[in-house]
Amino acid sequence: MQVKRTWQRVDGVLLLDKPLGLTSNDALQKARRLFSAAKGGHTGTLDPAATGLLPLCFGEATKFSADLLDADKTYEAVVQLGVTTDSGDAEGQVVATAPVTVGEAEVRQALPRFTGAIEQIPPMHSALKRNGRPLYELARKGIEVERAPRAVTIHGLELLDFAGDRLTLRVRCSKGTYIRVLAADLGQALGCGAHLVGLRRTAVGDLD
Repeated sequence: MQVKRTWQRVDGVLLLDKPLGLTSNDALQKARRLFSAAKGGHTGTLDPAATGLLPLCFGEATKFSADLLDADKTYEAVVQLGVTTDSGDAEGQVVATAPVTVGEAEVRQALPRFTGAIEQIPPMHSALKRNGRPLYELARKGIEVERAPRAVTIHGLELLDFAGDRLTLRVRCSKGTYIRVLAADLGQALGCGAHLVGLRRTAVGDLD
């Protein structure tokens, strides 16, 4: 016989280190069941392929969800140079390859042009909607539509590691920033193409 769950009031914020492969909503529902929390919400989607900080708000703390959603985010991103994919990350199809002839000095020289107020063209493989349909649904059918550039702000962009054709960046940015678009745009600027192969969120606003 199935036992009916008794939901209870739980107030607070859980700083979850989301594992690889779990959607943000799956993480929320698992936490809700663990605490039998009657009310809960997450503070912005972290892709299944990404890991790291996902604040979950319960009860009265859900009032602060919008503030955390609007807060700046900090990420550590691993970028593969020399390979371009249609999605900008490792889950997409390879569309171009090129030799990597740039060194650490050239990478450091390129970073300042991607700091401050910049514009990004949202990827087709995203949850943004066109006429009520998510762009990723169109992308899966091979349909590409024009997307308007979106203004974002990169507050800090630091090279943490350079290993020939792979580099690690620390990115502190405004909400709505696509790190895989940043990776692809950086690769284009370096003349070899690039895509995102790893992403970890380390801070949301002052929470880390």
